[in-house]
Amino acid sequence: MQSLHDQKAFCINGFIAILLIAATSLFLSILLRSAFGGPLPVFVVSLIILATGFTIIRPNEAKVLTFFGKYIGTIQKSGFLWTVPFSTSITVLLKIVNFNTDKIKVNDFCGNPIEVGAVVVWKVSDAAQACFNVDDYRAFIFNQSESILRTIIAKYPYDSENQASLRGNNEEITKELTEELQQKLSLAGIQVHEVKLSHLSYAPEIASAMLKKQQTIAILDARKYLIENAITIVESVIASFEKNGVTNISDDKKAEIMSNIMVTLISEKEVSPVIGV
Repeated sequence: MQSLHDQKAFCINGFIAILLIAATSLFLSILLRSAFGGPLPVFVVSLIILATGFTIIRPNEAKVLTFFGKYIGTIQKSGFLWTVPFSTSITVLLKIVNFNTDKIKVNDFCGNPIEVGAVVVWKVSDAAQACFNVDDYRAFIFNQSESILRTIIAKYPYDSENQASLRGNNEEITKELTEELQQKLSLAGIQVHEVKLSHLSYAPEIASAMLKKQQTIAILDARKYLIENAITIVESVIASFEKNGVTNISDDKKAEIMSNIMVTLISEKEVSPVIGV
């Protein structure tokens, strides 16, 4: 496959070109008329031919030129310009573009079905490659984005405490998605700025069960945190008693005090413990 890259095409300011073409055509018309002794429409014919070279290019836009099937260059300079007559141009936008992929269903590393979607931010960096190296560069970007998303998502679990996960390592996932997609799209002259997850959830068929699992884990973690801190408070209370000279507390009484304090701190309902010494 022939791989093309951007190269500058010949072009000059369109208004200057009008003056040059008009002056040259008028001079030739007068010269040929005096030489052949009759009026020749050289001026009109020349203008018609040369007028095909005029083009207008807006900011952040490029024109890829071909001359009878041969690539002759790319114009990225904006304004009213004149280039090679009878050349065919393809307009390519150089603006930064973003699009959202469709929400797709993928199995994560643990085999759980999840739904994911991503936002892709990109721009054309080489207009010639975008036009000639792939059939339709926009469709190419869309298809490759979905393919890379499926591949990367399958490498990570949805959630995990022991390894990188989709929920816990968003920056790492973004970086890997961007690098992988850039590698695929470099052939088409596309620069990828960022690929970031815009949607992440369990598939509907397991969403309810996985939500209960997450709630259970959250409750257990909260209980663990409360108990650990309650033990610290109890130890502080006992140490305070001993520091203030309260030494006639039996082991059974200490156990009762600890039990009452633990109930007070951990219970989800209001309690009215009786703490006696």
